[in-house]
Amino acid sequence: MTEIERVVTSGTFSLDGETFDVDNNVWLVGNGAQVAVVDPGHDAEPILAAVGQREVVAIVCTHGHDDHISAVGDLWDVTRAPVWLHPADRMLWDVLYHDRAPDRDLHEGATISAGGVELRILHTPGHSPGSSCLYVPDLDTLLSGDTLFQGGPGATGRSFSDRPTIEQSIRERLLSLPADTAVLTGHGDSTTIGEEAARPPFG
Repeated sequence: MTEIERVVTSGTFSLDGETFDVDNNVWLVGNGAQVAVVDPGHDAEPILAAVGQREVVAIVCTHGHDDHISAVGDLWDVTRAPVWLHPADRMLWDVLYHDRAPDRDLHEGATISAGGVELRILHTPGHSPGSSCLYVPDLDTLLSGDTLFQGGPGATGRSFSDRPTIEQSIRERLLSLPADTAVLTGHGDSTTIGEEAARPPFG
């Protein structure tokens, strides 16, 4: 049976000369044999503990902010799974991993198979140029990274972000999904497409 598990990790997020304490949601999509790990931030140990003996088939980064990729190196050292990132976020990735590149490019329409289901890539720029969401239609679920939260769009007040762009991404790429689609976010509580469609600036 395929399911999605959450691991919460804690650490810092740094950009534009500021550093903040944050808790991150790391998502494991898979079954008893294999998983994809989405947004491994801060600490690989609890992530690997949740993975257990399963095969990690992909390490997927919804965007390149350091709190979403800081455990990638340690996770890759153990699993050797391919790392996926949208190429538009390479300038963020290179701050931590200037000596190695992601293995695969996330791009609109790409798919990743894990634990018997397909994760479909939706490019949703705005929070960062390469920000992407992962739609899992078989589980009626969207992994939204920092594009869409409970309460509205992700933050856009920092470098490489843009408020009109993120609102356009959400309207065009996400709000067309079924209203009961669960939205599993990069931080905080989950929500649904219908709930967020009814809130400002969309409702």
